[in-house]
Amino acid sequence: MARAARESLAPARRLGDKARWYRPAAVAADFLGAAIPVGLVFDAAQQVRPVYCALAAAVAWTGVQALRRRYASRALGESRGVLPVVHDWLILIGVLAVARVVTEEATPRLSALGALLPALLITVAVHKLTYRHLSAARREAQAVSRVLVVGEPDAAEDVIAHLAARTDHPYVVVGVVPVGTGPLASGVPVAARLDGTTPEVPNSDSAAVLGAVASHHADLVLVAPGVRITGERLRRIAWALHDAGLELAVFPGLVEVSVKRLETLSAGGLAVLRVAPPVSRGVQTLLKSALDRVGAAAGLLLLSPLFLGIVLAIRFGSRGPAFYRQRRIGRDGAPFVMWKFRTMVVDADALKADLSGANENDGLMFKMRRDPRVTRVGRLLRRTSLDELPQLINVLTGNMSLVGPRPPLPEEVAKYDEVELRRLTVRPGMTGLWQISGRSDLSWDETIQLDLQYVDNWSFTSDVDVMGRTLRAVVDGRGAY
Repeated sequence: MARAARESLAPARRLGDKARWYRPAAVAADFLGAAIPVGLVFDAAQQVRPVYCALAAAVAWTGVQALRRRYASRALGESRGVLPVVHDWLILIGVLAVARVVTEEATPRLSALGALLPALLITVAVHKLTYRHLSAARREAQAVSRVLVVGEPDAAEDVIAHLAARTDHPYVVVGVVPVGTGPLASGVPVAARLDGTTPEVPNSDSAAVLGAVASHHADLVLVAPGVRITGERLRRIAWALHDAGLELAVFPGLVEVSVKRLETLSAGGLAVLRVAPPVSRGVQTLLKSALDRVGAAAGLLLLSPLFLGIVLAIRFGSRGPAFYRQRRIGRDGAPFVMWKFRTMVVDADALKADLSGANENDGLMFKMRRDPRVTRVGRLLRRTSLDELPQLINVLTGNMSLVGPRPPLPEEVAKYDEVELRRLTVRPGMTGLWQISGRSDLSWDETIQLDLQYVDNWSFTSDVDVMGRTLRAVVDGRGAY
């Protein structure tokens, strides 16, 4: 029976496959990206065996990547982040440092380190290439995983709606298997329906799910647990799917929790999912504070000539002061005065009420693509995000951070519900997930979702990653108005 099921379901498992060139391209780029620069540099340094050193570096780099499972199908093309590659590269440096001591290799340290830098850059470039290719393929409904959702009607509908609302995942729901009676409004085809009570025939659930997988060519079965899906019932479905060579995933009901905070445990044979609390103290928070203060002080010092030029442009461009101060709400609801370069006419706040009907944001924020209050110089400052630079003063004084949620207005906070108030548990930032994800083009729900994702999953390395991606967002200018 298991063999027959595997044969009938085998074609469906190939529908979510990624492009075949991902893995060989990644391995070749890593190997050559390490071997060629090392060989050239060591040959120029008159090292005795430059070819052997080049091969050793290439094998070490691809070996580190393989041990870190970067060539696994699940990982290829899924991330464009720089920090994981840097982490792997630092491991490579450590491995080769040990090899250098053992072999008594005498190439100058800086030359050897410089020879390994191209490997890091080439790997990052290949990651971004495959990420873009995979994202484009998924937008065209290619290289996706066809998902069959199993669960009680309400729970199944919630999962379907959440997956449909986001594009940062490979899952496409092709069918649903509701457990028990109840309406379904999502429009997803009902592939089968399981009894709301424990079935009299033990394997009837398994047969129904396998039949639904075959008829809808599903790659993955995603179960949304509920009262009617007992552990024994789920175990039998898992047995049937695994015997057929199919994957089973269980949705625990958690939303926007980073996988870094999740840990699987076994307690007396029970599978337990441990959720670590968000980072709120310790070395990482000290590093964040240090980065904020040092970065803000250095920024103000280095950018002072640019500040002077912007001040002169604003003063010559329109009547009024060069700086604009506005009351905002910070951490734990504490108000503070936020600094910006003035981009609007001096009586902009008084004119806001007259423009309320033209608000293009669907939530509590006020946004207009062509706001008549914005000056000519202000439009350029907003397009380049230069108007935000005076907030370095707020970072230096501790009211803001370099990275964090958008600082809200008091009238916005007055309308917050319990969920939205959670974004005030950390200091607001000059940049954040909202800025690198579209800024003013985002809906209110998307903005809140990104802020909560940051609050609950913050880490020092994530801040560094956001700051690195902010530069591209500023250059792109999408959503800046």
